[in-house]
Amino acid sequence: MRRRRSRPVRGDVPRARPPGRRIGLLGGSFNPAHAGHRHISLLALKRLGLHEVWWLVSPQNPLKPRAGMAAFDERMASARTAAGDPRLRVSDIERRFGSCYSADTVARLRRLFPRHRLVWIIGADNLPTLAEWRRWPALFEALPIAVIDRWPYSRYASVVKPAKRFARRRMAERRAPALVRSKPPAWMVIHGPLHPASATALRADGRTAGRQREAGGTP
Repeated sequence: MRRRRSRPVRGDVPRARPPGRRIGLLGGSFNPAHAGHRHISLLALKRLGLHEVWWLVSPQNPLKPRAGMAAFDERMASARTAAGDPRLRVSDIERRFGSCYSADTVARLRRLFPRHRLVWIIGADNLPTLAEWRRWPALFEALPIAVIDRWPYSRYASVVKPAKRFARRRMAERRAPALVRSKPPAWMVIHGPLHPASATALRADGRTAGRQREAGGTP
């Protein structure tokens, strides 16, 4: 008897929408996805006046080690579980693009969806390493960027290299609804209630629980 191959977990493929949709793009490893990702996405939807936020699950973050990185399909599944809102759409489009660099992904999405208004969303914990991203100036030049507050990383919002380079293009937070309509480079920091969830902490908890099970203890 021939065994059926299990199908890979597919993401919500971005499809044609009415023109002028306001869409946030949240890239990441989602290793695993958690309530914090959902929290910042819902905050962005509200503060920026977005219709949707697309979670772009990366095949492999170039700045993170492969060791400890869950399989892509496993991370996709965790993202679908964590999203829990029809406006948050999980996509495997980076794997289909064969891309692991945000600047490359954004360039292709802009060509695919020229009539949509796109905004890049990052957590403030990305600020310390943002200058290490491949072609990061091109990302700022391509679309507006919303940096979501995450203490204590938001203090880097005025001192990291990208922030200094585009300091004159930083918008006041009170103009948040106008960000997605602004000509890039344009960026701002969005503040709101903080969420304690961390993928690093969740992985650590998982390893601890695994060791306890191996030792016969209670997780």
